[in-house]
Amino acid sequence: MKIPIVKLVFMIFLCIPVMNSCKEDSLPKPKAQLRLEYPSPEYETIVTDCPYSFDKSIVTDVKVNNKCWVNIDYYNLKASINMTYRPVEENLKELFLEAEKLTFNHTIKADGISSTPYANKERKVYGSIFEVTGNAASPIQFHVTDSTHHFITGAVYFDVQPNYDSIRPAINYLQNDIIRMIESMEWKN
Repeated sequence: MKIPIVKLVFMIFLCIPVMNSCKEDSLPKPKAQLRLEYPSPEYETIVTDCPYSFDKSIVTDVKVNNKCWVNIDYYNLKASINMTYRPVEENLKELFLEAEKLTFNHTIKADGISSTPYANKERKVYGSIFEVTGNAASPIQFHVTDSTHHFITGAVYFDVQPNYDSIRPAINYLQNDIIRMIESMEWKN
C-alpha cells in the first residue's frame, strides 16, 4: 500500500509540532512593573505668621495665603496637599461634620474608606487620616485640631486622571509625609 505524497507531507508537518512540543514548557512572561524611586524623606519646619507650624518635605513648594490656607506642591509627583485652617469658635462639631462630609463625598468613586485616628495629648493635636481606595479625586484626607482654638482639614490631589493602582506608590509616599506633618504640628497661642 502506497501512501500518496500529499498525505505523507501532511503527516510530516503534523508530527513536527507534536514532536517539538515535548520540550520544556514555555510560560508567559510576567508584566513589567514600573520602578518608581522617590527621594529619601528630609523635612524642615515651616514657620509662618499662622497659628501653627509643622514639618514639610524639602522637595515641596509651599504657598500660604492670608487665611492661613496652605498649598504644598509635589511637582515630581504631580500632586499637592491642600490644607484649610479654620478657627474654632464654638463650632467644633460643625467643623468635624464638614470635614467628614468632604471625605465621604468620595464614596461614589471609592471602593472603600478607612480612617486612622491620631492623638498627642502633650502637643494637643488630635485628628484622623482617611484613606480613600479606588479612583476617587482625593485618595487621602485628614483633619487635626487642638479641640479648642484651631482646626485644619487637608486633602491630597493629583494632577492626573485618578487611577488608584497606578498612583498607589505616590499615595504611600505622601501618606508618610502627612503623618510627619501631623506628628510635628505645633499650635501657637
